[in-house]
Amino acid sequence: MSFASTLKQLPGISHVEAIELIDGVGAVVGRIENKAGQVGSLAVYNHLAQLYGAMTPDAARKGLELYAEHTEDARQNPGKHPNIDRLFGLAERGETLRVRHIFAV
Repeated sequence: MSFASTLKQLPGISHVEAIELIDGVGAVVGRIENKAGQVGSLAVYNHLAQLYGAMTPDAARKGLELYAEHTEDARQNPGKHPNIDRLFGLAERGETLRVRHIFAV
């Protein structure tokens, strides 16, 4: 299934302003906002947070599946897709990041 098809099946995110990713010491190490260029990643990360409760290695592997054709592009072009690169790192290192939703008002 293509990434565009996958996005159509994920929960809506109109109520989410951003997602912050928090490491084990409480530092915000990433932020994905509901704006052009990040909406697809926000939908994926939101869905994974709902399923797994955090960005775990298992969530990261599932995310790489959801990104479909973009996953291979990210593998071939490190740095081009930073939100996918983050998932590669979490899966490879066995790390978990907490997720904090920032809701739109």
